[in-house]
Amino acid sequence: MTDVSDLRIRSIGDPSAVRRDGRYVLYWMTAFRRTNWNFSLQRAIEWSRDLRKPLLILEALRCGYPWASDRLHGFIIQGMADNEARLARRNAFYYPYLEPEPGAGQGLLAQLAEQACVVVGDDFPCFFLPRMVAAAKRQISTRFELVDSNGLLPLRAADRTFARAFDFRRYLQRNLLPYLEPDSLPDEDPLSNCRLPVLDELPRGIRKRWPVAEPRKIADQLTQLSQFPVDHRVAPGAIRGGAESAERAWHTFLEKKLPCYGESRNDPDMDATSGLSPYLHFGQISVHQVFAETMRRTGWSPERVSAKASGSSHDWWGVDESVESFLDELITWRELGYNMCSRNADYAAYDSLPPWARQTLAKHADDPREHVYTLDEFESAATHDPLWNAAQRQLVREGRIHNYLRMLWGKKILEWSPSPQSALATLIELNNQYALDGRNPNSYSGIFWVLGRYDRAWGPERPVFGTIRYMSSENTARKVRLKDYLRRYGPD
Repeated sequence: MTDVSDLRIRSIGDPSAVRRDGRYVLYWMTAFRRTNWNFSLQRAIEWSRDLRKPLLILEALRCGYPWASDRLHGFIIQGMADNEARLARRNAFYYPYLEPEPGAGQGLLAQLAEQACVVVGDDFPCFFLPRMVAAAKRQISTRFELVDSNGLLPLRAADRTFARAFDFRRYLQRNLLPYLEPDSLPDEDPLSNCRLPVLDELPRGIRKRWPVAEPRKIADQLTQLSQFPVDHRVAPGAIRGGAESAERAWHTFLEKKLPCYGESRNDPDMDATSGLSPYLHFGQISVHQVFAETMRRTGWSPERVSAKASGSSHDWWGVDESVESFLDELITWRELGYNMCSRNADYAAYDSLPPWARQTLAKHADDPREHVYTLDEFESAATHDPLWNAAQRQLVREGRIHNYLRMLWGKKILEWSPSPQSALATLIELNNQYALDGRNPNSYSGIFWVLGRYDRAWGPERPVFGTIRYMSSENTARKVRLKDYLRRYGPD
């Protein structure tokens, strides 16, 4: 087992407060909900091995988080069921906890931490998780570490926030390769052949007050989600959660879709996209695994990269066009959002838009709109545009929108809202409520790209948009095939 780099470890408490007489090492799994390719789990195992203590893995799910619903709850619980099965015969004690009502789980982490030698958590820069970790810090007196297993580039490696994908891509081309060396990647299966003491049972009183959940009983019977106080109007989508489903989706894409990704990914009728974003968001699959297995399949080696860091999205990795295109989405565009969220607490605020975008939107804020819709009308797919309505129906039914149409979906919300600020509020609400990959740095990148983040001024200057990039359903219909898509997501 290779040691986790110090660059990925952030101690947020007293680093000397290791409780060597504690009962176990506690891994608090919140963002990287998987048992493989996971730096956080790997770091917790390092501590268990060094201290010769058992490893306790707590994976809890509260019910009072923003936009809590059957869709999100079900997807996470299905992932917990997979973790339970994978850890059943491993030398780690897995403790799944499902909060039955808001606040019922309060005190659980603190109680477990009281008997822990060290607490290891996930360092995720978005949604409510940073606030939750800050609150936990005040309750934990032993050493408390957060570990970054988000992307290929460690969050703390970059020294600035990048305003354009071009600049970030050029930075990656100059600096990423050392983080791709075999000893810089997480272990594929960190618990394999790992000898650790085994925890026989939970501390006295914990199990009674906070009962161990049985996620496998719920994962296949999602009607049982009715017992949780979450939004039951947002039903589970067609996509099943969990590491097992993530593996199937990933290998289907790798074997069948990747070869035509470059030419077909923007075509809604072809459905050539990877479908990995929900699994990446919930940490049920690792970007390190996706990268490593992609490059292994292509026979890639670092010697094949271009010596020139041009910032171009093509012809740098030394692989074919489809793989280059996929890697640019997987690494550049995905990790650009992590760079923003990890360095800027206001990443979701309107004022975080670049000055040029705010200026042009302000200039055209009072322009007449041919169509203006309320949030309820947007949510109900009740606009005049059949293509936009189809995209919204896909979002509501499945928890996703085809990648290319997601851009159009956002641009039309900007055009049909009474102000750019209200457009942003609608984008965040609909995306975070319905999209399985919402509430993520990458999804905030897409939302704010609609209003000019990571983009430049475009001409000609238009009503409402000003110099913000414009898209139309008519142009989209001329560029890509939509017949099957419109039929599939037509009115019920």
